[in-house]
Amino acid sequence: MGQLVVTPQGQARRVELRGNGAVQLAAPAEGLWSIAMGWTNNWPADWAHGSPGTVERKGPWLVLSGQVKTVRGYWRLRDAYIAEGQRLRCIRRWEWTGNEPAGPVTLSVRWQAPAPGAAVMMPAFCYYGNPSGGADRVAKFSGKPGEELFCEEHRLAMPFVSLEWASGNQFRGAALHTLPSLAPFARQVDQWWSAGVIAREQFTELSLLSGPCSLNGQRGFVKANQTKWFPYADTFLTVPAGAIIEKTFYLQAYPVERQGAGFFVPERESLALFQPFSADGLPTVKEILEAKYRMAVSRWHEGGGSAGFRMYPSNNRYVMGWCGQAEAPGYAILGLPRRFASPEALRMAQRSLDHLATAPFDERGFFLEYSPEEAKWNGQDPVSQGEAMENFGRAILVGRKRSGVDTSRWETFLRRACDLHAARILEERWRPKSTAEAFFISPLCKAYQLFGGESYRAAALKAATHYARRHLDMTEPYWGGTLDASCEDKEGAWAAFQAFLAIYEMTKDPQHLRWAEHAMNVTLTYTVVWDISLPPGRLRDHDFKTRGWTVVSAQNQHLDVFGVLFTPDIYRMGQYLGRDDLKRLAIVMYRSCGQIIDPGGSQGEQFNHSNFAQLSPPITEASRMRGTYSESWTVFWITAHFLNAAAEFERAGVNLN
Repeated sequence: MGQLVVTPQGQARRVELRGNGAVQLAAPAEGLWSIAMGWTNNWPADWAHGSPGTVERKGPWLVLSGQVKTVRGYWRLRDAYIAEGQRLRCIRRWEWTGNEPAGPVTLSVRWQAPAPGAAVMMPAFCYYGNPSGGADRVAKFSGKPGEELFCEEHRLAMPFVSLEWASGNQFRGAALHTLPSLAPFARQVDQWWSAGVIAREQFTELSLLSGPCSLNGQRGFVKANQTKWFPYADTFLTVPAGAIIEKTFYLQAYPVERQGAGFFVPERESLALFQPFSADGLPTVKEILEAKYRMAVSRWHEGGGSAGFRMYPSNNRYVMGWCGQAEAPGYAILGLPRRFASPEALRMAQRSLDHLATAPFDERGFFLEYSPEEAKWNGQDPVSQGEAMENFGRAILVGRKRSGVDTSRWETFLRRACDLHAARILEERWRPKSTAEAFFISPLCKAYQLFGGESYRAAALKAATHYARRHLDMTEPYWGGTLDASCEDKEGAWAAFQAFLAIYEMTKDPQHLRWAEHAMNVTLTYTVVWDISLPPGRLRDHDFKTRGWTVVSAQNQHLDVFGVLFTPDIYRMGQYLGRDDLKRLAIVMYRSCGQIIDPGGSQGEQFNHSNFAQLSPPITEASRMRGTYSESWTVFWITAHFLNAAAEFERAGVNLN
């Protein structure tokens, strides 16, 4: 963690966080405290600064006090610091002593790392600068001097901003955590503090501001749509005479094990800080599975010589993988014999997988979407093929153990798919565009387990090694796992996580477990670890808890239930790494995502925790987006992932109840 050191510097005092004889974080040279008393072009102006006048020890606390003088009066400042394990907590206190209200005011927290151009992580928002996403899709940060990036605290799944930089032949890291809060005396009704980073000539600055946001060179804007920034202006304070404001934040500085792992320490600290492990008040597993099975049955269709689970309520198409997941209930029904033991359930499992196994192939693989009315197949993409192959492999593993289940058609289908994709991956010219093709790795490992065949094992290892070389140092973060975005996303991270874990379980090579841990940690940064206070609206009406939900991507900044799909793998990693916190988090994630299921077992896809929405008709003001919910987009994966994950817990011998 380092030690906070206060030293004289001219007429002021210099405040630094030191470790191993070096400065790791320092207050700016102009002072520990910075307050803006003006507002110009949607940004704070007329800054005034101050340094501690007194330094006192009060028990375990180090208390720094002083003032900031302005043309309209002065502010009393006090920082109280205390060491808490691997973090340093500070409660900063501002007191306005003027006789009249002060405004427009911006308060700040600023700490500088001696690392120009440091890599930046802002969980669920910015992944080492978001190099793979287009500038019209995601927030960008390259580290060029003068560049800045600030977003609302409620946009961060884990509320911290961290840095990583090379120091000699080693890497170092630093993080600023925040205890998120509404800004008092704010100009906007739902104005929160903002968190971010500024690139300077000799430093990279971690910072909190009492509201202002900036991204991609546009001050006073936030990312409020898939491809649009919306104005979020006049986010200043008007502070009454005698008012006192306090803000709690935490500092960390630490060595980094290897390039690309600089966020590991603050991520684990965020879990320890917010403790998102209580399942009190959340739906039970029994309630969730009964509702989701009810929903699955409502999507069942038979006709035209076919049978399957429909992707939409409005037509009869069966779609494998991604949003359709038509193959998933077959596996889940077979994998949950204590819950779904009826002959009708087993018949649906057998018939649906039998029909999907008739999908035709071409040189790119198999087709994914079947229309019963037209008796035609169409559509291909690597994400959906890989996910479908995975579920066929799972179904075969459990189906072979169930009497009366015929897996022969499924095995023929999976062998053909694995033969094709293994051969393609083993070609010298194979070079996938994004992390999406990592979804082939786990089913190839299952095919090796089920059928033997060295080509399956060789292709899985080649693909996993390829992705490890590309992504572990985070110069190219995991990306491209969703089909409606082209950017850093949790599905891309999940593709690698699932892949590396499958490789580890096949080889038992500790290196592969380290790969899996890295991809898991990136995946987890999309998981909300705190309950975000929501404004009046439907989510607040339901006392909606955000802990355990996942943000979709750096582009699509809303919550969804996708994270339930990888909760069994998080749990298994907890077993492999000896981490009970991961096992507890996995259970909370599963149960929390069962909130707001309607009587039919349905949920929508888009839960808007931040100033972002994709609603129809569209909302055109960023400040009206938080707390809204789109319940109409009820594609089948929202049901299938709960059933699928429950079967995976069962296969791993984990009792969810």
